Amino acid sequence: MLAPPAIGNQTASPPPADKTSTLRVGPGRSFSRIGDAIRAARPGSTIVVDAGSYPGDTATVDKDGLSLRAIGGRVDIAAAGRAVEGKAIWVVRAHRISIEGFDFRETVVPDRNGAGIRFERGSLLLRDCGFFHNQTGLLSGNDGLAVLEIENCEFGWNGYGDGQSHQLYAGKIARLSVSGSYFHHANEGQLIKSRAAESLILYNRLSDEIGGEASYELEFPSGGRALAVGNLIQQSSTTRNSTMVSFGVEGYAWPVNELRMSHNTLIDKRPANGIYLFVKPGPSQAWAVNNLLVGGAARLTTANLVAAGNVRVDWDQLARPTREDYRLRAGARAVGQAIAAASLPDASMVPTREYQHPRNSRALIHPARHPGALQELAPV
Repeated sequence: MLAPPAIGNQTASPPPADKTSTLRVGPGRSFSRIGDAIRAARPGSTIVVDAGSYPGDTATVDKDGLSLRAIGGRVDIAAAGRAVEGKAIWVVRAHRISIEGFDFRETVVPDRNGAGIRFERGSLLLRDCGFFHNQTGLLSGNDGLAVLEIENCEFGWNGYGDGQSHQLYAGKIARLSVSGSYFHHANEGQLIKSRAAESLILYNRLSDEIGGEASYELEFPSGGRALAVGNLIQQSSTTRNSTMVSFGVEGYAWPVNELRMSHNTLIDKRPANGIYLFVKPGPSQAWAVNNLLVGGAARLTTANLVAAGNVRVDWDQLARPTREDYRLRAGARAVGQAIAAASLPDASMVPTREYQHPRNSRALIHPARHPGALQELAPV
């Protein structure tokens, strides 16, 4: 069974800093370019970067234990026509790397897969970072030992437009964890596509919104062990695919293939023939419990699925759906209709937090009582 990771400040700690090696980057500092500081750093160093714009500041992060942190505001890195090895603004090949407060923008390369970050091996923690207008937001390799954790980040307007490049693509890595993050306005690709052996998608907003042309909002094409809890998942009217969440569509590549979905709010704005969930027949099992279903998509009927406590509601049961406020109204018929936590298949499906816009999450004050991701009710 999957056990949920800690979220927010309790999640995996940044790498231990080498207190003798803190490098400063910014106007008048020891380094004016981030890449120069990365190249000069020793393993375990902390690199502190003054807020501002650093166009074309590309780098290979290949020393274990580096911690990179913005101070005084955000650090903005536009590719400005540059890319490491024709791949990305930054290429990460190291363990225990943490990056906080950086925005990566506008990567363009000849193979149409230019990423804000290419994560090739090791372990990487991203906190409060943004990926915008890249051909691919973040792209990982297929290192079977790699671990990627993403907290309170934003991905928007990424994708080349060919349906083969995505906001976030995790290859066949050991584990992907995404929490408190905001994905929106894809250019034909997926909002999240994960081939990881284990995928933890917790308390996020995956909403393609007006003008978005995402394919799947959430896809696990190779199966694996996937847990999706407390996510707001919205399919736009201009989507390029009828299905919102897909599991195993390209065949099952892992020894264990299990999907657990609970307390998600699934919003279908497709004009017709939408599908909330597709699970490919095969050696897999799926559970869908206490999800809130809105729109005209087909009910949760798919291969190898155990479904319980999923409630469909009309648009007028929501606070302000035209403004993406999908809280239940206090008088909605779904209020209080969630199956009790003790009856869920395992404890990992019990939400302890809820998404807070933009790109954050907060602890639940009371145990979840309502189906869907948002436990705070809107006034009548």
